[in-house]
Amino acid sequence: MANQHFTDASLKFLARLDKNNDRDWFQQHKQEYEDLVRSPALDFIADMGDTIESLSSHYLAIPKKVGGSMMRPYRDVRFSRDKRPFKTNVGIQFRHFQARDVHAPGFYLHIEPRNCFVAAGMWRPEAEPLAAIRRAIHEQPQQWLKVSRGKPFANVFELSGESLRNPPRGYKRDHPLIEDLKRKDFIAFAPLDEGRVVTRNLKTDVARSFRAAVPFMQFLCKALEIPF
Repeated sequence: MANQHFTDASLKFLARLDKNNDRDWFQQHKQEYEDLVRSPALDFIADMGDTIESLSSHYLAIPKKVGGSMMRPYRDVRFSRDKRPFKTNVGIQFRHFQARDVHAPGFYLHIEPRNCFVAAGMWRPEAEPLAAIRRAIHEQPQQWLKVSRGKPFANVFELSGESLRNPPRGYKRDHPLIEDLKRKDFIAFAPLDEGRVVTRNLKTDVARSFRAAVPFMQFLCKALEIPF
């Protein structure tokens, strides 16, 4: 039987953190964070190891407090007007083993009160990988349509992110896939029922969504000339 990781108390803690987002409050409640948020997240990552391995041997599930699949709780406020120090969500990213050296697509789980979702792909790739993905779409239009519009992907995910106002250099306005070529992000989102996050169904639901994204991720990896 699958394990339950997060509970109603996990989400309630994140909601309380949203209302008390300062370092003093967090320090006073750090043990609650450890017990209700970080420990369940690390246990979930460990449990997902076999699933990630079954999807691709090149993606990693690393249940470590620092440098692992769980994203840091601290916000980067250096260039932001919003100076709140802490993220009010759990962010788990299963990264490609080459992610430290190249820009690679990833699998992602986001847990936040009233905003839980699964994602796959690349957010804001740099110029070179972005150009490579656009080139792959241009050269393999039918394959791109299959992985981004076909089942089961389209039954689970929706492409999102920002786009250019005008066509990227080298592509005509009347290109049949111009709206895809104008994308600045190649990221797909799937909403996740908050009620199921706090049950034993979480791993099954996330695994099912990730599995539906495999052809999409394979396309991106091939475009970037990295193994899937």
